[in-house]
Amino acid sequence: MHKILPLLQTTDFPAISRLPLETLQVNLGYLCNLSCLHCHVNAGPKRKEIMTRETVDQVITFLKTQKVSTLDLTGGAPEMNPHFRELVRVARSLGIKVIDRCNLTILQEPGYEQMAQFLADQQVEIEASLPCYLEDNVDQQRGNGVFQQSIKALQGLNQLGYGIESALTLNLMYNPQGPSLPPNQTELEVAYKQHLKDKYGIIFNNLYTITNMPIQRFGSTLVSKGQFEGYMQLLRDNYQPENLKTVMCRTILSVDWQGYVYDCDFNQMLDLPMPSGKQHIKDVIAMNLDNNPVSVLEHCYGCTAGQGSSCGGALEEA
Repeated sequence: MHKILPLLQTTDFPAISRLPLETLQVNLGYLCNLSCLHCHVNAGPKRKEIMTRETVDQVITFLKTQKVSTLDLTGGAPEMNPHFRELVRVARSLGIKVIDRCNLTILQEPGYEQMAQFLADQQVEIEASLPCYLEDNVDQQRGNGVFQQSIKALQGLNQLGYGIESALTLNLMYNPQGPSLPPNQTELEVAYKQHLKDKYGIIFNNLYTITNMPIQRFGSTLVSKGQFEGYMQLLRDNYQPENLKTVMCRTILSVDWQGYVYDCDFNQMLDLPMPSGKQHIKDVIAMNLDNNPVSVLEHCYGCTAGQGSSCGGALEEA
């Protein structure tokens, strides 16, 4: 795989600083039952990186110490971490909103048949990746049969009340297939809802459009195809300065599977530390990060192009 960080070092992206911390985003490991082409984590079934119980306990201490309103769990498939359920239970007992970034197919895997019920019992918000509402497009990105598995999982979540009951939020996430910006989020949500409801009887709350970041597996693919420079120019040409106000790195702290902290998930994947240097979560438990500078490089244009992009979808509608 091509090294992407050297291609991002030269940048004129503007300096930004942190606002009060709202969300702790924790990567529980790179193990996943899928190997998606657009995955900026390069996750897959053969990855061995998994957050240990010791580090999970340090995350819990952070949650008990800091005023965090949301715990955002990601991976890989975060549900495959053996300590996933305990972390969810503790966070919910503290009154913290928990988000599970679910690939849907994991809910169909042997050994995870009761996971959907657990998520419902804990009132965990599900952010489910469904990069298109057409079968061929999804299978092309994620593997043969993934679309139908995802549909079955969504129907099962609806049966539990997800997308229907107010306490059970089900959001879907869209990303383009290649080096292009996402379409208008509001308009695409209408199309998603109509198609999934009419053809499969599926109901969900919101659609979030996500820009593909030019790092890891997707960035390497762009380099191999000779499209990296063109994609970066597309991001720069569509830069919208007003998106700087709501980029996620201003209110989020990202934790990798080893417990090291970063300004965002994308910086984590680049191993780009915070300006203060590489730090572990146990070292920032009592630290006030307000007004600290954010580490920025050329890839940051991916979050500020067009409608803007974050783990919560387009920024202009945030």
